[in-house]
Amino acid sequence: MRFRSFRNILFSLALVAITLPAFFCNSSKNDKAGERGDSAWRNVYDTTVHYVGMEKCRTCHEAVYETFIKTGMGQSFDYATRQKSAADFSPAHAIVYDSSLDFYYKPYWDNDSLYIMEFRTEGHDTVHKRIQKVNYIVGSGQHTNSHIFNVNGYLYQAPITFYTQKHKWDLAPGFEKGASSRFQRLIESECMSCHNGYSDFVNNSENKFTALKTGIDCERCHGPGSLHIQEKIAGNIIDTSKGPDYTIVNPRRLSTELQNNVCQRCHLQGIPVLNEGKTFFDFHPGMKLSEVMNVFMPEYEGAQDKMIMASHVERMKKSQCYLQSGKMSCITCHNPHVSVKFTPRTQYLDACQKCHGNTNGQHTCSETAELRAAKNNDCITCHMPRNGSIDIPHVEVTDHFIRKRPVADSMKKEITAFLGLQCFNNEHVDDIAKARGYMEFYERYAPTKGLIDSALFYLNKQKETEAKEKQNRDYIRAYYLLNNFQRVTEYSNTLLPKDVYDAWTAYRVGEAWFQLKQADKALPWYKRAIEILPYSLDFENKYGTCLLASGNFKEATKVFTFIIGENPSYTSAHTNLGFLYMQQGNNTMSYYHLLQAKQLDPDHEQNLINLAVWYHGQGQMDAAKQCLMHLLKKHPDNDQAKAMFADLKP
Repeated sequence: MRFRSFRNILFSLALVAITLPAFFCNSSKNDKAGERGDSAWRNVYDTTVHYVGMEKCRTCHEAVYETFIKTGMGQSFDYATRQKSAADFSPAHAIVYDSSLDFYYKPYWDNDSLYIMEFRTEGHDTVHKRIQKVNYIVGSGQHTNSHIFNVNGYLYQAPITFYTQKHKWDLAPGFEKGASSRFQRLIESECMSCHNGYSDFVNNSENKFTALKTGIDCERCHGPGSLHIQEKIAGNIIDTSKGPDYTIVNPRRLSTELQNNVCQRCHLQGIPVLNEGKTFFDFHPGMKLSEVMNVFMPEYEGAQDKMIMASHVERMKKSQCYLQSGKMSCITCHNPHVSVKFTPRTQYLDACQKCHGNTNGQHTCSETAELRAAKNNDCITCHMPRNGSIDIPHVEVTDHFIRKRPVADSMKKEITAFLGLQCFNNEHVDDIAKARGYMEFYERYAPTKGLIDSALFYLNKQKETEAKEKQNRDYIRAYYLLNNFQRVTEYSNTLLPKDVYDAWTAYRVGEAWFQLKQADKALPWYKRAIEILPYSLDFENKYGTCLLASGNFKEATKVFTFIIGENPSYTSAHTNLGFLYMQQGNNTMSYYHLLQAKQLDPDHEQNLINLAVWYHGQGQMDAAKQCLMHLLKKHPDNDQAKAMFADLKP
């Protein structure tokens, strides 16, 4: 029996939605103060102290500014200009082919504007072309240049990256092997809070910003500077040769642990789990990072040489130099005001010699003199070799896991087993944070059931006194990830939408009811999600889809029109509007939106079905066949398209 025919699929097949993934000197006084949520540094916890921007700092610290602006941090983010770009745009290098999705990408300059053209060819013909202007370049060019575009304040990552070490263009990290989201990957607050200075984020959104900085700035390491400037303008000058100026944090005067907390905010890349009520913008230098978030790293058996690119602090904390000294921090070796490109090699070697040299300044290395001479007595070459990254292709970075025999220790073995997650910034992390870490790891990197089993294990350890909504929220997430939608609804039975303040929880409950084909019960939960995050266009799209399924075409039209007003390139909203106008008999507007969606994504399943329905209704049978043939070529398991195509056969 055929799945459906043209005569009865028009409504049921035109519902389009996105099912979201469920993805220096030490001071013990200051260290203890950090545990209490208090600090002698006056700009750490005082909420009246605000950020002023690097140009304000520059007025008094010009010399430091001039060196810092050349560092990887200072050049981390900027407008897409020829000067900023480190890429090669010659024809021999500037074409990338995504063999999984069959798209080509060509970056090019038109006057002073950077564009990326996505295209597809059949024979000698170009059958698809989409051009996207690039607004920002991420990365100093030491390793990569990635590309971001801005649509009405919403930030998205472009699908290709230039890898400077290999001098090649390729798909962006995470876009390989059929995983490309093309022009739809959101740049959220987590991304922006490490790759740039703190920017003005629209809090009730996922990826909308009202203003952006251009590079990591002074206040990311020193904290907000308004109090410091006020004091100087008032004439309150501190002789820092005699003691600290507590109006602004000086990391050199923090304890070793708090020094490392400043750096590990971004150089402990892993699975971050925010504390209740915290955001990625809440950390200030002088705090412990655990006051804002806990960062988990996957631990594996074997393959000690396998590492994540920005995991410098994790690797350092595994080193005996760190474990035995008790006073090793990032600034033991690095001057954050000077680029590594301009830092003399002797600065790093001298740091090694402070602990590993004798009183005569000679090396105490146990290797032979001949080998040391061959290596120019360079400790780093042997003990901190450059290594590839498991998350970013085509790059090599210095491995900060300092070992006596790095190659021999790891023997370059492959990963043999996943051992679990370890939190590297909090030795006393609670069970709910652990559970959330496993769920986050599942969503981001490894969707295997065992991770959710671990999450449920930690959730079940919670005491009965845990707040019901808080605990249910996590059970809802766990069972949602397992696609056990019935259990999701069971955990939501004790909750009312208005009492839930987490948008993702509201969304997951709504999606569970929707997947159980109970749109009436899903609707209030979707509505609650957009009440919390009205500028989450994905949530808005799900709400509109549910309205559409409920027959409320008028309100659904408003929602999809709002989405396109915010982002004219939102494919699903166009195809949904195309269907709605088709229902109203407005074939001109229907065709316009369906073609807009096809231009944005020529392989969009539901839009191709809707287009086939539109062509069929206009008597254009050949065009309908072409849509369905293309759909079945890209999505051969689509039973709806098979049934429709069978109806078209003579």
